[in-house]
Amino acid sequence: MDLKGIKTLVIDFGGVLIDLDRPRCVDAFAGLGLPDVESMLDVCHQHGFFRLHEQGLLTDEEFRAEIHRRIPRPVTDEQIDAAWNSFLVGIPAYKLDFLLELRRRYTVYLLSNTNGIHWQWALEHAFNYRGHRVEDFFDRIFLSYEMKLVKPDAEIFRRVIAETGLTPAETLFIDDAESNCLTAQSLGIHTYTPRPHEDWRPIFNREEA
Repeated sequence: MDLKGIKTLVIDFGGVLIDLDRPRCVDAFAGLGLPDVESMLDVCHQHGFFRLHEQGLLTDEEFRAEIHRRIPRPVTDEQIDAAWNSFLVGIPAYKLDFLLELRRRYTVYLLSNTNGIHWQWALEHAFNYRGHRVEDFFDRIFLSYEMKLVKPDAEIFRRVIAETGLTPAETLFIDDAESNCLTAQSLGIHTYTPRPHEDWRPIFNREEA
């Protein structure tokens, strides 16, 4: 794709940077006895109280309490967190190295639908790489649970635009959900939708990557 004039990148977390394993997470919660979990979990957008957690309308403690209420047998908070975090696999090292390179060429923001439990895991395991911290990979980080907004709501994009001053026509948004990209496009932002596990470095020209 033509990236002439692009100065800013807005990059998604789940499915673009970190690999996801939805079936493993569904099985983990089902193993704890949580009913109807498959209908509430999606690779791109969650539903029910999982979505409220992602939007920051349920705290981590309230999220765990809701699961305790729904499960017919005693489980620990640690078991709940482990089941929830089983959704996350890890970020391939080449993507972390590439993020560091992209920051030398672009302004790079992260925009993610996520929650406090997942984000804490990511800080400890996914971005803890060769002495780097998450702040080394991005100029700024926007998280749904902190913003009380979720993609594909246009308001979350408007907030990013307002707080950063980015120019939509000079911005590329990389997200694995078509609905999220369609909203960004409606605001004048260029988009790219990678496939699961795609190495999307070639869009920046492989010889330069």
